[in-house]
Amino acid sequence: MTVVIPWRPQPSRLDAFDRVLAWYEGHLPDVSVRTVDSGDEAFNAAKCRNLAVAAVDSDDVVVLNDADTLPEREPLLRAIDGASSTLAVHLPYTEYRWFGADGSRQFSRGVRAEDCDFDLVDGACSGVNVTTPRAWFAHGGQDERFRGWGFEDAAWFLAHTTMLGRPPVRTAGRVYALHHVPAERSGTQYEANARLMARYRAASGDRVAMGQLIAEAPDARHALAGPGS
Repeated sequence: MTVVIPWRPQPSRLDAFDRVLAWYEGHLPDVSVRTVDSGDEAFNAAKCRNLAVAAVDSDDVVVLNDADTLPEREPLLRAIDGASSTLAVHLPYTEYRWFGADGSRQFSRGVRAEDCDFDLVDGACSGVNVTTPRAWFAHGGQDERFRGWGFEDAAWFLAHTTMLGRPPVRTAGRVYALHHVPAERSGTQYEANARLMARYRAASGDRVAMGQLIAEAPDARHALAGPGS
């Protein structure tokens, strides 16, 4: 089992990144943790995740952990166990707590994560994903046309639900998202991401339409790789 963090250093994200590394060192010290960056001019989280998953054997478990998100140990272990035996991506949480600046300051002062101030993010599907390559590419992975900030996780959730006939499997627990300067949510690329997301919404629930949309993605060799591929 490997933990991979999509990562490109930015000043406001360094503290959160260090805390994620420290969490794994303290809670799962024997687990290999590495980073991945596709090298694209605009950071491409979707491509980073696809590269990370493609780099391991088809039945190995990969934890895709964002550089600002802390899981809980027992829910993560249960998600890892579940991902090893089901054709689905597992989310090790039912509650996504975003700390913001106040909660992150409290956490940095030593307040327990479960006691820090937070905003609850309803419907969150990002932060920590647990999967095998077999499950990840059975529904096309993530669409690498989403660049910079925005929408790749929401589109992925719809693709998973449509192509595998079920949403990602959630394990009861929490994750905690640490504060950093937010990415810009405007501009040409953001608008292109929003248009692509609208197409995912339109294809949701229609396996043929979703399959065609996924097949358009740049890394189409991974799209809809079935069990045993």
